[in-house]
Parts: sequence; structure tokens; C-alpha cells
Amino acid sequence: MKTVIAKEDRQEEAGLAPSPRWSLASLSLSMLLSSLGTSIANVGLPALAQAFNASFEQVQWIVIAYLLAITALVVSVGRLGDLMGRRRLLLAGIFLFTAASVLCGMAPTLWLLIAARAVQGLGAAVMMALTMAFVGETVPKAKTGSAMGLLGTMSAVGTALGPSLGGVLIGWLGWRAIFLINVPLGVLALYGVYRHLPADGRKGRADGGRFDSLGTLLLALTLAAYALAMTARSPDGGGSFGLLNLGLLLGAALGAGLFVLAQSRSASPLIRLAMFRDAAFSASLAANALVSTVMMATLVVGPFYLSRALGFSAALVGLVLSIGPVISALSGVLAGRMVDRLGAPFTVIAGLIAMAAGSIGMSVLAPLFGIAGYIAGIAVLTPGYQLFQAANNTAVMVDVQPGQRGVISGMLTLSRNLGLITGASVMGAVFAHASGAAGITTARPEAVAAGMQGTFTVAAALAAVAIVLIAASRALAARTTPASHAP
Repeated sequence: MKTVIAKEDRQEEAGLAPSPRWSLASLSLSMLLSSLGTSIANVGLPALAQAFNASFEQVQWIVIAYLLAITALVVSVGRLGDLMGRRRLLLAGIFLFTAASVLCGMAPTLWLLIAARAVQGLGAAVMMALTMAFVGETVPKAKTGSAMGLLGTMSAVGTALGPSLGGVLIGWLGWRAIFLINVPLGVLALYGVYRHLPADGRKGRADGGRFDSLGTLLLALTLAAYALAMTARSPDGGGSFGLLNLGLLLGAALGAGLFVLAQSRSASPLIRLAMFRDAAFSASLAANALVSTVMMATLVVGPFYLSRALGFSAALVGLVLSIGPVISALSGVLAGRMVDRLGAPFTVIAGLIAMAAGSIGMSVLAPLFGIAGYIAGIAVLTPGYQLFQAANNTAVMVDVQPGQRGVISGMLTLSRNLGLITGASVMGAVFAHASGAAGITTARPEAVAAGMQGTFTVAAALAAVAIVLIAASRALAARTTPASHAP
């Protein structure tokens, strides 16, 4: 074994790494698979409810189980990749995702399908955590932004492709096809990673550390409790925040405290708490969560506004909602190139300003000009998000030590997922409150338009908070850096 590792290390030192182009293609396919796993299942929920004679509350666990597994485990699998080798863990994750897709497609009962989706989510967590971590090993530093932009594009492609592809597959072949389509793509991703990504050597691993099992368990339970608190419905079937949600939220707070205590006492912690003393790093994670909350508003509010306020049919609503992901897919690579050319510090702020402007546009232009105003706001908001993502990911990942790339990448993914989960609940509540209607499904068009305006006013404020956080962290770094080098 030592001979094999030594040989791999000599190959790395000799510069015999695989082509960055093919390496990025393999990573992009992995990112596509993980995002497709979410969006393609959403469109299948009505067919699944009919196939299993189940309620919406039951079949929605097909989506929740997948997202829960990713959210609860993405940081832990990133750390595991740092310790045991990222390539072999990524291969295991893709294999697990592919095998679970087969189980999903063959599931005879709803609860077996939900269990298989949780396993599929574990594989997706591995892919999400390690794709960004591999950029530092496969792409020159000067091209990091372009690589991050490409990965963002593939994530957007998966999100945009899921509803249309899923609809076609269900119509032609039935609901099982939306899971079995992952199998050939998974096999292709397995081959690409095995053939084109650099072998695991000593340089890419965290040295001398052990896997923190207690920290992993506490973090997973804490994140699962928080995610459930944000997504669980009240016992009466409504969308209100009930005692169950409050209990889960308190459990998450207790779990967070226990996790911090365990990390402070661990010789080899899952997350080194000292890294949060870096103001820039903490601000990047916080801003990542905030902008994801903003983007979730388009998914939560958009369908109601288009159908209830503008009177669009379901088909037309789906067509308009696809505009955002398509713009995102088209702008991702360009955003990455702008990061490489203009630098991450400038483009992070530029992306956030564009998001704030797009949110204001959604709040002001949509009520005034209808669908034209809505599309104009999306056309500014979405590229701003892609620009922020490419720049923020680059800023965080570009100088990370090799032995920490997996866990840092996992934390970026986690902050994004937490923002999406929080946004689904909080922005939905803001929309309902701003509309002033007892039931949003029966609200008058003008009430829905008022809800739209209020929600995106809050979204613009969140983008502004993110700008302040990033700017303040830079000002703090500018004051403290010279002092740290003083004699």
C-alpha cells in the first residue's frame, strides 16, 4: 500500500495529473446529477401520489428525505474526504447515488422509495461536497473562477432540466423512469472520475486527524431538526408554525450548543471553531445563506403571483418559471470568467448589488408592468446570483489548505442549503403576511401583488445586509492584517 501511495505522490510531483478539461467535465457531470436529483423528483409528486394512493403530505417526503440527507451530512462527508482521500470517496458517492437510483426506480412501496431517496441524498452530499474541493487540485489558480462558474452552470442546468425531462419521462415511460435515468448518467460519471481525476496522494489529505464521530452525529441531528422545523407542517395540515416546529427548533438550538462544546474539546474536530475567527470566511458563509434565502423567494412566491395575480395557466406558469434557471445556466460560465478577470473581491460586491437591484425590480416593476416587469427583475437577479456564487466560492476555496478543502466545500454547500430551507419557510411567511389574506390560495389578485411587493422588498434588504457583511469583514481585515505583521 505504501508503494502505491508513494507512486501516486511521485506522479503528482512530476506533473502527470489528468487534463483539467476532462477533470472539470467529470466534476460537472457529478454536479449535474446531484441537482437533477432534486428538481426531477418535484415534478413527479402528483404521479407518485396517484401510483401509491398517498396524500401530498406523504409523497413530499420523497423530496424532503433527499434534502435532509444532503443538509445533515454534507459537511461530514467533506471532512471524511479530506481524511480518506477525495477521489475514492467521490467514486463511492457516485456509486451509492447510482445504486440508490435503481432502488428508487424499483421500489414497490412509498416508504421504501423514501428510504432509497435518503440513501440517494447521501450520495448527492458526497458529490456536492467534493466537486468544489477538487477544483484546487485540477485547475490552475488563475482559472478557479471559471471552474466555479462552470459548476454553477451545471447546477442550474440540472435545476432547469429536471421539470421538463421529468414530465417527458413520466408521460412516455412512467414515474420509475425519473429515477432510472440517473443510472446511465451515474455510470458515465463513475468512469469520468475514475479515469480523469487525480489519484489520492498524501498531499491532498488531512494529516494525523481522526474522523469525529460524535461531532458528526451531533451536527447531523442538529441540522435534521432545523430542516424539519422549517419544512414540517402543523398537525392541522396548515402552513402555520406550530408546537412541533417550535420543539424541533429548540432541539436544534440545544444540539448546536452541544456540538460547539464537543468541537471545543475534540482533539480532531469535524469543524475547527477557530476558522470562524476569520471575519471574511464567516461573512462569506453568512452572505451565501442570505442570497440563497433571496433566491428561494422566486420559487415560493413566483408561482402564486403568476397564477393568482396575472391569471396564467399552469403551463404558462411553468414556462415563465423556467426563465430563471435558463438565464442562470447561460450566465454561469461568463460569471466565472469575470471573476478571473476582475477578481473575486470586486465581483462578490457586484453580484450582491445586482441581486439587490433585481429584488427591487421584482418589487416595483412587476406590480407596475406585469409579466414584463417580472421578467426584467429575474433577468437582473439571476445573473447577479451566479456572479456572487462564482466569486464567493472562489474567494473561499482558492487559498484553502489541501487537507481542509473537503470540509470547507461542505460548509459552503451547507450554508446554501440552510438558506434555501430557511427561505422556503420565512419568505413564504413574509408573502402570506404582506398579502394580508386569510388564505393565499383564495386571495384576490391585488392582495397577491401586494404580497409579491412586500416579499421582494425584504429580499432586497437581505441582499443589502449581505453587502454590509462583506464590506465590514474587509474593513476589519484591512485594520487587523498590518498589525499581525508588526514586529
